[in-house]
Amino acid sequence: MLPTLINKELKAVILSPKFTGTFIVCTILILLSIYAGLTEYKESVRRYDAASQLVSQELQHQTTWARLHTKAYRAPDPMQIFVSGLEYDIGRWSPVSSQSTAKLKNSVYSDDSIYALFRVVDFTFIVQFVLTLFAILFTYNAVCGEREDGTLRLVFSSPVSRAQYLIAKCAGAWLGLVVPISIPILLGMLLVLLSGVPITADHWLRIGLLTGISLLLFTFFIVLGVFISLLTRRTSLSLMVALVVWVLFALIIPRAGVMFAGNMVDVPSVAEIEGQINGYSKDRWEEFYLGMEDRFAKMHGSEGEGIEMSEEKMWELMQAEDSLRKFVTEEINRYDLRLREDLRQRKNRQEKLALTLARLSPASSYQIGAMSLAGTSLDVKTRYEESINEYRNQFVKYADQMQAETGDLAGRMISMEVSDSSSNFTMSSSRDKKALDLSGLPRFDPPRVGLADAMAPAVTDFGILAIYIILTFMGAFIAFLRYDLR
Repeated sequence: MLPTLINKELKAVILSPKFTGTFIVCTILILLSIYAGLTEYKESVRRYDAASQLVSQELQHQTTWARLHTKAYRAPDPMQIFVSGLEYDIGRWSPVSSQSTAKLKNSVYSDDSIYALFRVVDFTFIVQFVLTLFAILFTYNAVCGEREDGTLRLVFSSPVSRAQYLIAKCAGAWLGLVVPISIPILLGMLLVLLSGVPITADHWLRIGLLTGISLLLFTFFIVLGVFISLLTRRTSLSLMVALVVWVLFALIIPRAGVMFAGNMVDVPSVAEIEGQINGYSKDRWEEFYLGMEDRFAKMHGSEGEGIEMSEEKMWELMQAEDSLRKFVTEEINRYDLRLREDLRQRKNRQEKLALTLARLSPASSYQIGAMSLAGTSLDVKTRYEESINEYRNQFVKYADQMQAETGDLAGRMISMEVSDSSSNFTMSSSRDKKALDLSGLPRFDPPRVGLADAMAPAVTDFGILAIYIILTFMGAFIAFLRYDLR
């Protein structure tokens, strides 16, 4: 009897006028989203390659180890085609030098604000907002509609159990919608294959898991629609309740969770942190330059008025001042890191609370899990900045080592002018500028997230969605046991 009931529901879905419209809309949206993702990914690769080449050229033109600097860029990943996540929200590059800590700058949305206006419509957006809405629209009248038509009592005049009927309703609607939706998804995968994008076995596994978690979310809203149809006796009321519940799950609960977490955990703004760092840096450098002027004035006085400083003495002074300059730079960097670490910990607490509250919505749980699988979740910024900071330490250590070996103090010489009222000093170049030997210079290797690392946080969201499905089905079954078939 169960196969017969499922076949009946499947035919009802396929012969419905809504089916053709759903199929056409899903096909257009899914194929367009994948095509747009492919186009943007290729453009990101082009920009990344051009920027990497420009960085190499800039390094070749630098002539002093003391002021050596470069940039580290984020590498694009093919998974952004399907799940953009925070890919376009965070910066694309960070400066690397002894004077600065890692900080990603110039996101796509900051450089091209038109993208921020309309955002990116990717595969997860379509599943989270379009497919779930279709699932609700196909099932909101699954039971109450048959009751109004008078067919519900006719069905139960046969030896049909309520459990069989409920399973058939959910399974029929699920098959009737998943099968046509799978066609544009397969066409999209074919489009990705033909485009020449470097998709590895790891990527295919992630895409498979992304499809799996998408089906879980879709299944939840199918069961939810049937459940709502059991809580109401009229289709008009059922539709209104279904739409309200969809809005709550898709839009209100995720944003309310973030707002509540923002009010519960105090996190200073980036502008406040930058202001504290800039103020501390300004005070330390002013102190350093005033002290340097005093030290040079005293040294000039000890040499005797009118007596020029020897070159050997001059280089000793330069070495001492360079050591002090490095010490001040390290102090500023330590202060910078301390403030940013405190900010990061506060943000982590805020993010954990926000994600916990947002997961009260299955739609949010799906989005978080999908971003984790794609490697475009909230930790992508932290992951890159930590990796860039590690690279910066290697970069600065190598530059200091080469500076000590070559005696390079930025090619500077000191000249002093003393009058009755003041003393002035300047630093000027006295050495021939030559290109540096960068053969041993460390290169930045963008961090990669393995499948196991990406899957670990996503397991939680898989489990949450499965629990939501089970609880909703149990609620529907209990409601059906008390449902009046007349």
